[in-house]
Amino acid sequence: MVTPENLSGEIGGQRDPLIEVDAAPTPMDVDTAIVLLGAGVTAVTHPLLYVKLLIQVGHEPLAPSVGTTMFGSRVLYLPGFFSYAQHIVRVDGKRGLFRGLSPRIVSSAISTVVRSKVKQAVPQEQVEHAASRDDLKTSLKKVVKETSHEMVIQCLSRIATHPFHVISVRCMAQFVGREVKYSGLFSCITKIFKEEGVGGFFVGLVPHVLGEVIFLWCCNLLAHFINTYAVDDNFNQAPAVRSYTKFVMGIAVSVLTYPFMLVADLMAVNNCGLAAGLPPSSPIFKSWLHCWNHLSQQGHLFRGSSFFFRRVPVTAMTLAEE
Repeated sequence: MVTPENLSGEIGGQRDPLIEVDAAPTPMDVDTAIVLLGAGVTAVTHPLLYVKLLIQVGHEPLAPSVGTTMFGSRVLYLPGFFSYAQHIVRVDGKRGLFRGLSPRIVSSAISTVVRSKVKQAVPQEQVEHAASRDDLKTSLKKVVKETSHEMVIQCLSRIATHPFHVISVRCMAQFVGREVKYSGLFSCITKIFKEEGVGGFFVGLVPHVLGEVIFLWCCNLLAHFINTYAVDDNFNQAPAVRSYTKFVMGIAVSVLTYPFMLVADLMAVNNCGLAAGLPPSSPIFKSWLHCWNHLSQQGHLFRGSSFFFRRVPVTAMTLAEE
């Protein structure tokens, strides 16, 4: 008869050889799982980023429609994500929504590997979790150490993956001028190296890294101070609130750091031989600061930050009326 004692594998003080204990997953198994999951998420979300990139470079192939605000004012609304995606399908078919996907998948895989290797090479110090307000007040040093560790990982990951980000952005931006300059991954690498050298793979890197570093520090520090001084320990749901603070801060701070991402994407396309990065679609920028100043003057620092209810910029409406 099979009993729980028999199933335990302990018979006469010896383990039953017929029952195997599942081995703990190795770091390689975990990395593989993360790579596969990341590839899936990247593929599913790629159409969103594709439409976003075309909006960022200022490509508006569809006419705006007249609408009204909640206060009754008449405004012009630009097409949202679904209308834009349907336009891409009409021009390039459904496969067209995945233009530039392969470099992003490679970038995601490299990022996972780099993060794993850096964490192994530079292990983070183990610090006890702060459970009360008194503990949190003394944990600023812990937050600084954790954020510094995350910053090193993020910067190295960005440097390693940025060349593939540039390739992906240029592949997607070809939709504007219907070019076929950047097609395969290896041919893109060869073409960029021949025309621009090694520097061509890192255009737009500085604003991208700056944006991610600012996001990281602001998000972590704001979450720390809110959890320390704004959440009352006497509140029953204080632990639950603190667990979501960083997530909410991430959403808020991402809005503020969006211009850095926009400038990085525009610099990746600028003056590379594509219509999206040349006049009249775009000026030729001398530096990312020049690009930032131009967007600021035009009121376009947040262009592409929204997929829905996109209004025609005030400057464009004024020119149309004149």
